[in-house]
Amino acid sequence: MKMSGASCVVEALRQEGVSVLFGYPGGANLLLYDALIDSGIRQVLVRNEQGAAHAASGYSRVTGKPGVCMATSGPGATNLITGIATAYMDSIPLIAITGQVGTDLIGRDVFQEVDITGATEPFTKNNYLVKDIRDLPQIFKEAFHIATTGRPGPVLIDIPRDVQTAILDFSYPEAVDLRGYKPTLKGHPRQIKKAIEAMMDSRRPVIVVGGGGIMADATSELIAFAERMQAPVATTLMGIGAFPASHPLSLGMLGGDHGVYPAKQAVAEADFLVVMGSRMADRSTGKRSDFAQKALTVVHIDVDPAEIGKNIDIHIPIVGDIKRTLQGLLEQDFHRENPEWMTQVQEWKRVVKGTGAGEGAAGLDPMKVIQQLSAKASKDTIVATDVGQHQVWTGRYYAFEHPRTFLTSGGLGTMGYGLPAAIGAKIGCPHQQVLLVTGDGSFQMNLTELATAAQEGLSIKIVLLNNSRLGMVRELQEHFCEKRYTQTTLTGNPSFGKLAEAYGFPAIRVEHQEELDAALDHLLAHEGTMLAEFIIDPVSNVIPAQQV
Repeated sequence: MKMSGASCVVEALRQEGVSVLFGYPGGANLLLYDALIDSGIRQVLVRNEQGAAHAASGYSRVTGKPGVCMATSGPGATNLITGIATAYMDSIPLIAITGQVGTDLIGRDVFQEVDITGATEPFTKNNYLVKDIRDLPQIFKEAFHIATTGRPGPVLIDIPRDVQTAILDFSYPEAVDLRGYKPTLKGHPRQIKKAIEAMMDSRRPVIVVGGGGIMADATSELIAFAERMQAPVATTLMGIGAFPASHPLSLGMLGGDHGVYPAKQAVAEADFLVVMGSRMADRSTGKRSDFAQKALTVVHIDVDPAEIGKNIDIHIPIVGDIKRTLQGLLEQDFHRENPEWMTQVQEWKRVVKGTGAGEGAAGLDPMKVIQQLSAKASKDTIVATDVGQHQVWTGRYYAFEHPRTFLTSGGLGTMGYGLPAAIGAKIGCPHQQVLLVTGDGSFQMNLTELATAAQEGLSIKIVLLNNSRLGMVRELQEHFCEKRYTQTTLTGNPSFGKLAEAYGFPAIRVEHQEELDAALDHLLAHEGTMLAEFIIDPVSNVIPAQQV
């Protein structure tokens, strides 16, 4: 069937099962948008292209499907960059489509021309500049395959205007076979056997699971393995939700400065450590020379061989998909009891070390806000956060029971991620409650996406922790700059309640602890989007943890 290049793009999306596209139109993608009109694909108009990438990421993370975003050339394309890099760092499957100037104009510095494939090469799994319409079907088939297999990640496709207008007798490939790209999914049997033997010789085993456990949908296998192994489970920030918080073997979030006490203690004392689906970067390990020093054996399982042993010393590498590799481990004949270790772990779990507001605090205790929010929200509620102190408080004190219910920017640490990610999550899972936990600094990065929520008729409950500060930076200045505070007090903050109302949403403001319960009940019961602003103690810290 003969069709234009723009129509070929739309048909390729349909063939891949795409039902939602987040984007912003412009001159270089005008024809792509025109071809979308009768496609049946839902188009979500964001207010900034960065929001499109984050929304596509949020959609992907809750559904397990690749998110799709689109922008025009030049500034439209460059506005996608932060969202693409965010997805790359957190291994989120994303297809980013950009319009481009005509092929005969490339390299001439014409209006709204930018080398977006060159700019994004370091943080895309692959990218394409389409120079010939005949390559379009194959490129799209490859892009979706690459984005969703092995270690997932973003792929960008840049399409010049003349390719969009050219005509092709369209035929979509049924399969793709890329030479040199054959991800290993099943762990090697010999390595699996070695891991089991080392585990059976250990006395203090610990499992650490990262975002790879969620991407692989490996929760049921992880629970079975932990129970048979009698090993407690810590999660990295990206792994939150992979193991239910209520399970007796759950340790909570691991982190050098930001992790909870039982997770840090158990890893510090472990003589056998299994790391699954995590690169174990600095936020998870803290000072590398101090990490897991008593571990006689460290097993590292990851579908990406480049991540194994990159940040920590390991003894037994296993390349493979977490779910498939856990299935291989569970096929082995092993079962163990470990009462002394389990008793010690439970003692650590009874010790609560946190960061709450002290006596005479000038505002609410953020720890209590998050704890009470967690207690009141349904267990399948999806929670998105931005980046800052509120992100860490949520990771520490919100009890997540299910995978794909915690969305945050872990690797890149992108302020402004939360609201568009929550929008994508609500569109992906319309029947689940979606919360956004944000700070007054992060919220202002992409707050214009409130218009997108209004336009789409979405129900998102916004929990805004307002300390009138860039709290995490202020805290770092307290610790490392001898309390010389500069450029972290947000004296120009707007009235967030009036701002929400300007977009058509109700808002409440909470300043006192005795108001907290009723305010949270009101927020969670409200039909539609609502903003609840909680005035928290401006000097509450995340680190160092102090016992309360």
